Amino acid sequence: MTHQFNPTSLREYDIRGIVGKTLSAEDARAIGRTFGTLLRRAGGHRVAVGRDGRTSSPEMEAALVDGLTKSGCDVVRVGLGPTPMLYFAEATLEVDGGIQITGSHNPAEYNGFKMVFQHKSFFGEDIQKLGRMSAEGDWEEGEGTVSDADIMDLYVSRLLEGYDAGPYRIGWDAGNGAAGPVVEKLLKLLPGEHHAIFTEVDGNFPNHHPDPTEEKNLADLRALVAEKQLDFGLAFDGDGDRLGAIDGQGRVIWGDQLLSILAEPVLEALPGSTIIADVKASQALYDRIAELGGHPLMWKTGHSLIKSKMKETGAPLAGEMSGHIFFAHEYYGFDDAQYAAIRLIRAVHSIGKSLTRIKSEMPELVNTPEMRFQVDESRKFAIVDEVLDRLEAAGAEVNRTDGARVNTADGWWLLRASNTQDVLVARAESHSQEGLDRLVAQIDGQLAQSGVARGESVGH
Repeated sequence: MTHQFNPTSLREYDIRGIVGKTLSAEDARAIGRTFGTLLRRAGGHRVAVGRDGRTSSPEMEAALVDGLTKSGCDVVRVGLGPTPMLYFAEATLEVDGGIQITGSHNPAEYNGFKMVFQHKSFFGEDIQKLGRMSAEGDWEEGEGTVSDADIMDLYVSRLLEGYDAGPYRIGWDAGNGAAGPVVEKLLKLLPGEHHAIFTEVDGNFPNHHPDPTEEKNLADLRALVAEKQLDFGLAFDGDGDRLGAIDGQGRVIWGDQLLSILAEPVLEALPGSTIIADVKASQALYDRIAELGGHPLMWKTGHSLIKSKMKETGAPLAGEMSGHIFFAHEYYGFDDAQYAAIRLIRAVHSIGKSLTRIKSEMPELVNTPEMRFQVDESRKFAIVDEVLDRLEAAGAEVNRTDGARVNTADGWWLLRASNTQDVLVARAESHSQEGLDRLVAQIDGQLAQSGVARGESVGH
């Protein structure tokens, strides 16, 4: 027996595809066989398995569990819940690895698998190796057992451990994603007045797409906050590992702005600590971390890459523009939007100002959203290299951490290749609209020299 994956499904950070086209139950079974084989050869044999609320997730779970047990691994099913609940299970139960079945924030027809191997991220070359071993049928044989663990209440009580904030009036939008049941349980325990929408898990996402980084998906939350005159609003993506937020006036608190707020109490507790953010984050964030006495570190985009860098540097906190927030301070170091939401409430309380005022006091900067446009897969990295070569030949100030981040008198701009799609990502930030226009013109000029144009923006 051997198994060939559709190569587009083996991505940098996870395995993901369109069910019935690029992803099937047979893929799930092969993932189980191979992941289980790798784990057994590394001396492990117990795997926690969770799933999101997509209509295809139960079928994928059954096939994955079948593959894991056939490789001789014992499976602990933790059931329906957000990805961070599976990470919590992997960190706290007596298991050697974990797999969450989830399409993340992708549309309803997608599904996929996020994996943890002996408490470490399983990504990049690990995923490519899994594909090669499946193609060779290089599998251990065995007969594992299956058991169930109901951990949601334990997870919810862990989220609230150390809670020291007062009663706030907050709107919550679970987007019909897997975070819904956890949010409902949290709100029964939190002080204050809470109004939740779309907590019913529905894999068809009937109300709006569950991606809080796109402003249009926050319209219902905005309406709720305005109607009830709430202090602020919180939103979650499809599998609960990315957080979105708005203040009392309905203004978006972007991922880097959330990190600047969350950093304040952390740096008070751990002065001089390293705080990590990805290359898409505002210069205002890096300046703010330094101002608070922290050590700002710019790193590559990608949750697995950030988690690895946190372990290497001992950073207590990290985040990405995409709303992935990672707490190692008082927590486990993985991205958890439910925990980040609780820590945000605690941070607002600790700072002693309303979230609306905190937002109003942030530097006035003009920036583009994340501009994502399709290019030929075979050209995406080459284009960035060409741009880097031209800029450096011209004596520009360039940071090569992840693509090209270019500093000019007007501000900065970024061009990088997506690790997971045939997409280039661009972003720019300035102190004025005129400056921003000049920065975007520089991006377009560089793209033109490489024979491409910035087309219509595409989603993740």
